[in-house]
Amino acid sequence: QVQLVESGGGLVQVGGSLRLSCAASGRPFSSYAMGWFRQAPGKEREFVAAISWGGNTRYVDSVKGRFTISRDNAKNTAYLQMNNLKPEDTAVYYCAAGPPSSYARYDYDYWGQGTQVTVSS
Repeated sequence: QVQLVESGGGLVQVGGSLRLSCAASGRPFSSYAMGWFRQAPGKEREFVAAISWGGNTRYVDSVKGRFTISRDNAKNTAYLQMNNLKPEDTAVYYCAAGPPSSYARYDYDYWGQGTQVTVSS
């Protein structure tokens, strides 16, 4: 089992920045692919970013150049640095962990409880 706890959400103005953290406990963190997803009110959950155990990254087109996913295996923590935030980034953000195959397949086994990000205009 892997437990995931997100933090770092909040209210920010358009153009501002936030850094989300996802602290993991349980099985060895370094072997897992990590992902970030988000769900806005009335919309389906969507993929945002992923990082493989080896550090490869991928992003949804709408956040490329603005968001950066990273991981610190020594701290069992994944991060999502969000810059130049827009109102359409408002959502509950979830981190997820899964086996290496999750990086390409989006099917993660473990999920955090979510953290709210609100971007005001």
